[in-house]
Formats: sequence, structure tokens, C-alpha cells
Amino acid sequence: MMSSPPAGPRSLFARIRSMIRRLRAGHRWGPVSDFGLWQRSLGFAALGFLTLVPLLIVVSAAGAGSGEGFAQWLADGVGVSEAARGEIEQSFALPGQVRRTTTAFGLALLAVFGLSFGTVVQSGYEKAWDLPPARWRARWRHVVWLAVLIGLLYLIAVPSLWRDNPARGLITALGGTLFMWWSQRLLLGGRVAWTALLPGALVTILGLLGLRAFSRLVFSPLIASSAVSYGPFGAFLVIETWLVAVGVVVFGGALCGRMINAELPRMMRALRRKR
Repeated sequence: MMSSPPAGPRSLFARIRSMIRRLRAGHRWGPVSDFGLWQRSLGFAALGFLTLVPLLIVVSAAGAGSGEGFAQWLADGVGVSEAARGEIEQSFALPGQVRRTTTAFGLALLAVFGLSFGTVVQSGYEKAWDLPPARWRARWRHVVWLAVLIGLLYLIAVPSLWRDNPARGLITALGGTLFMWWSQRLLLGGRVAWTALLPGALVTILGLLGLRAFSRLVFSPLIASSAVSYGPFGAFLVIETWLVAVGVVVFGGALCGRMINAELPRMMRALRRKR
């Protein structure tokens, strides 16, 4: 009877499949289903639409000049077609109208409510890394995080900085990666090392780039068709759905980052043994 040949080193596909089986079994970090990704993403979208979007409308109108303000900003972020872009622009007030109707009290109120959005993101990161909630004294981190987020989005949306700039995509991706990396470190209160947070930042940016391509194929025609069927409410509904997808990418990226960080040492040891 012939003996079977000795098993050679496993292929890359086999190692990836083995890692996925361990992830599904909750290896090292418990069941992934306990994270509640869908529920957290729904909260991310709802609070973002109610608190962050109005604040961004005011901020974008403050420096829009002759542009379209938040509508143009959002259309660029989603990556929709020209037809869907027109529907989005009709759904939001022009910059001049926003500046005339905005008061100092209203802006302060929006800023206060906008801080609750940072709380949602922080709680998602803490759950992804299985950390206890931070103390109330750490709420100042939300102020810093929200200010940097608005500033970054504003710089990305300024047309004069990016007109005919071939490096816009690369700079945006790099800046987004640094922001997502720094966001995790700040909102988690420095309780996780920088090196452990980098995979999550990279996965998040890759997910957002993929979402932008997906939006042009799916959300763009949906905005146009929903606007015809339901009016401005249809466009709002699709934008809210897009925000849910953004929440899935943000929280899912952090969770995948923790998984990758947990698996990397074992995979590196396996590679060293084979050498």
C-alpha cells in the first residue's frame, strides 16, 4: 500500500480560509455578532443626519462663495452622477439662504448636539476593542474630534485648493487614513497602541473608497429615481441609507482592524518557522 506524500506548506488561500473559520468561531475576541454592527450603523446614520449634517450645512455655507454649499459637498463625497447631483442640490438650501437664516444661538445649539455624534463613534470603537466606556471627564475629546473632522471635510470641499489637481485622490486617501488612525487613538483615550490601530484605519479607508464606487453604481440611480417617485423625501431617504453604509464601514473597519492585529503575530511566527 502506497503511503500518502507528506503535506507541504499550506497555500495562502488555505491560511486565509483557516483565519476566517477562526473569526467565525469568535477566536480570541468573542463572537463578532455581539458587536451589533447593523444597530450601531443605524444609530450612526440617524444621529449623523440629525446633528452632524445640519452643522456641516452651516460650515460649508460659511465659505462656499459662489459654490453650491453642502449639496455640492455631499454630491462629491457620495460620488454620484450629474443627474443625481442635481437632485441633491435641489434638496438643500443654497449657501446664501443658510447664511441669512443662521443665528449664533442656532449654531451653538448645533455644535452641542453635534458632540453627541462623537459619543456614538467612541462607543463603537470601545465595543470593537472590548474596552469599558471612558469617564465623563474625557468628553473634551469629542470637541477636538468634531472640530478636526469639520476642518478636514471643509478643506477637502474647497474648490480652489483642488481644482485641476491630479494628486487630489492620493492626498484625500492619505489624509483620511491619518484621520481615522488618529480618531481611534483619541476617542479610545490612548488605551490602544498606535501600531494596533493602523490596520483598522487602512481597512476603513479602503472600505470608503469601495463605497464611493458602489455609490456611483447603486445610490446614484436610486437618488434620481426616488426623487421622481417621492420628491425631496426620496433623495433624503437614499442619503440616509448611504450614511448607514458609511457607519458599517467605519465600525466594521475598526472591528476588522482588531481582528487583523490579533492574527498578525501568529501569522508572522508561522512565516518565520517556515524559513
